[in-house]
Formats: sequence, C-alpha cells, structure tokens
Amino acid sequence: MIPLRDTITSKNYPVVNNAIIGINIAVFLMQLFQGQNLYNFDYLYGLVPARYSIPRISSDFTATEQIFPFISFMFLHGGFLHVLGNMWTLYIFGDNVEDHMGPFRYLIFYLACGLISGLTHLSFNFYSNFPTIGASGAIAGVMGAYFILYPNAKILTLIPIIIIPWIIEIPAFFFLIFWFLLQILNAAGSSGQAGGIAWWAHIGGFIFGMIWIKMSSFVPETGLTGITRHLTGKKKSHRLQVIRPVSTGNDGYLYGILQITPYEAAMGTQKIVSISHGFKKKFYKVVVPAGVSEGSILRLKGFSYQAENGLKGDLFLKMVIEE
Repeated sequence: MIPLRDTITSKNYPVVNNAIIGINIAVFLMQLFQGQNLYNFDYLYGLVPARYSIPRISSDFTATEQIFPFISFMFLHGGFLHVLGNMWTLYIFGDNVEDHMGPFRYLIFYLACGLISGLTHLSFNFYSNFPTIGASGAIAGVMGAYFILYPNAKILTLIPIIIIPWIIEIPAFFFLIFWFLLQILNAAGSSGQAGGIAWWAHIGGFIFGMIWIKMSSFVPETGLTGITRHLTGKKKSHRLQVIRPVSTGNDGYLYGILQITPYEAAMGTQKIVSISHGFKKKFYKVVVPAGVSEGSILRLKGFSYQAENGLKGDLFLKMVIEE
C-alpha cells in the first residue's frame, strides 16, 4: 500500500515539517558525497548500540560523539528509496500533526519521538555493531499521533495490482493499525533489525507518539503558539481533493462540494479532483474562476456518468469557502 494523501486539510503551512524534510534531503546529499568513507560516516553519526555496551568500542569515542548520534541518526538514510519513502510518509501525516500542535511543539515532539525510537532499538539490540539510521522511528511517532488525532480520516492509497494501479480510500484507523501490526510481526520474527530495518524503533516511536498526544491535551497552549498559527495560516486549500457526489435522478447529473479558501475565491484557483460514483473513480482538472462566493455553483459539462439516454450528465460543484 502506497499512501498518496489524506483527506484532512491543514489550516497552516507546515513550516517545521517541511524544514525537517529539507534537512533530511540535504543530509542525504551529504552522504552521497562520502564515497568510500560512507560506512565510517554512518558509523560515526548513526546509532550503534555496541558503542554504548562494549567498553573497548565506546573508549574510541568522545562524550560528544556518543551523545550526538541520538539526534543525527534520524537524519541519515541508506539509499534513495529509503529517504523517498520516509519523506513522503512524513509529508502526508506530519502537516496535520503540526497543524494541531503548532510548529515549536511539533519540533520538540518530532525529536523526542526519534530519541525514544532510538532508545527502544538500543534496548532490544544492545550489542549490535550495526549503525542504525533513518527517520522512520520519528515518523512512526508522527503516525501514532495522527492515529489518535484523526482516526476517522481517509488515506487515499495506491494498491498496485500487477500493472493496474488501484486507488482507494482507506480509513486512517485501519491503515495505521495494519502498518503497526506489520511492525510487530516483523519484529517478532526477526532479530529486531533484519534487512537493516529497525522494527523496534518503529514500534517504540509509534507508541510514544500516541502517549505524547494524549498527555499534551492537559497542557494549555501558550501565546507563542497562537502567534505562529497566525503567521503560518494557509492561503490555499489542498490541490488534490476527493469529491463524493450524489445524484438526484436518472438524468446523469451529479452534485458535490468543493472546498476553497477566501484567497482562492477572490483570485481563482485550479484543483485536481477525484470523483467517486459507485465503483467508478476518475480524476479531473477543475478551474475555479476568480470572484466566486459562498454557495456559488460550478457546472462541469459532461463530467458525470452516462445516463439512460446515452448522454453524459453534468457535475455541479457547490463552493464552500473555509478559513
């Protein structure tokens, strides 16, 4: 299953989430320039349990070199697909969690999830001399928080069936539970890092993310959080939107809702909409003209299904303007 996007639209730009993605990409590019020195680089900045459990190994490193990997390991990756998969997952789930927490709390939360995931991995692989790298433990924490915050959201998911891509909406609750169970099964059936994957780090991060979000509900927001929300407020809604239109008869006409922001209503915008009707799903490019108002109707001729008379009906989209 490959997640494409979720159906929860964040109200603020995920400045910290995007910055984390940018830092991970920059560090990965730095790794590419290491050449034959890459393993030594990963061993120095990755999390190596043996460096803390075997005295003859730990004596080769300074205190700073022993502490820093608990942060640096979560910004290193083992290859292009590794960093791509992690950053795409963070892009999908991280913006909504940051939207809920605010940027400063989210930054602390992300780093804490990465730290706990590293400690969990270390405790289950205490004498491993293999460097653990990757943001997946911290991202697992983000997914755990998303699981608590938005269980009823839908995840637009690509399921490749041979050569036919099948795109469906999966409830976030099911998607994340399925993912978490896979981590447990893999951890139980391996030494904890089979194939270079730190399964216990994923499990620790996910559980910690759930606990953090539950505990944070008792901590009031500060004025700083309100200021950052004002500064990072979005002017545009998500470009890809899922529309579930309804029909009122056999004329082939469909009726749905398109969400836009006040800025988009005034200036106009373009959206890619996924329109589902029964078992049929199609993608269309929709142009919203400038100057529309709340409740305006956008008529798209021939965008509906084929009616009994053999002609394709029209799709009517009602504009809903949300701050």
